[in-house]
Amino acid sequence: MIDRRQLLKFASACAVSGIVRAGSAAAAATKASKLLLVHGRGQEGQDPALLKSEWSDALNRGAAKLDLALPGGIEVAFPYYGDTLDNFARQLDIPLTSDIQTRGGLGDDEFLAFQANFADSVRQSAGITDDQVDAEYGPNPKPKGPLNWEWVQAILSAIDKHGGGMGQKTLEIFTRDVFLYTTRAGVRDEIDRIVASQMTEEPTVVVGHSLGTVVSYSILRSDRRRLRVPLYVTVGSPLGVRSVRDQFRPLRFPPPVEAWYNAFDDRDVVALYPLDAANFPVQPSIENDGAVKNHTANRHGIVGYLDDPTVAKRILGALVS
Repeated sequence: MIDRRQLLKFASACAVSGIVRAGSAAAAATKASKLLLVHGRGQEGQDPALLKSEWSDALNRGAAKLDLALPGGIEVAFPYYGDTLDNFARQLDIPLTSDIQTRGGLGDDEFLAFQANFADSVRQSAGITDDQVDAEYGPNPKPKGPLNWEWVQAILSAIDKHGGGMGQKTLEIFTRDVFLYTTRAGVRDEIDRIVASQMTEEPTVVVGHSLGTVVSYSILRSDRRRLRVPLYVTVGSPLGVRSVRDQFRPLRFPPPVEAWYNAFDDRDVVALYPLDAANFPVQPSIENDGAVKNHTANRHGIVGYLDDPTVAKRILGALVS
């Protein structure tokens, strides 16, 4: 029979275990000897080795601000899917709203609805008013709505003018690529295969940026291997945007992950929604850090996240020294 003292000791151990599982990134119990970096969209035609160096250099700059450095002996993996995504985009040839008038014909209704929902979520969070969108739409007599490409274009144009850095065309292409990945099984399966091939059962810190946060979340929530991820870091993530989030219902905290740290610049229009109880309700909760000041032109670039000393400290703190 377990006496009262043993029972209290057991209960205390369970409580501590729960705190470690649900706590901040700093509370991760396991140290990792591998770092896996998952890039976002727009990397087609790039040299993966140079991209990997760019990420590593930025991380080391952030660490140097605290007199730290990436530990020696750490394996750094950089799965590259940029050309694969670009090939899918060319094959499927979904017209952007800004191209419909030039190319003629109609847009893809499913994509228009997805892009309209994405753009309207960004508009609302960025504080862009109905009047500002109306000013872009002008005297157009067509009914406003998600399947009216001119209305969607007006929302994107208002974000371009008043949203703080990401241009209309860039945002259109971004939403197109996120749409392809989240709604087209063949696209998701192939990209997941590329990234998952460099995930092993070795304790690994996983860092995802932009679309890379969507890809890494997709894999970590469903991979059946015994993966071990002491720390999962997402930066510049669109996972909190309703049209993206809804592709992954029911939401769940990735089973292999001990701690999830989400960092964003509150001027980054792609990442305006923190991964909190309102926008990404999972248990244990995700630690959100909106204090990053990303110095890149559109506030979304990866170097502006990785050279932030707080972000760098969290990543290095989960690696073996």
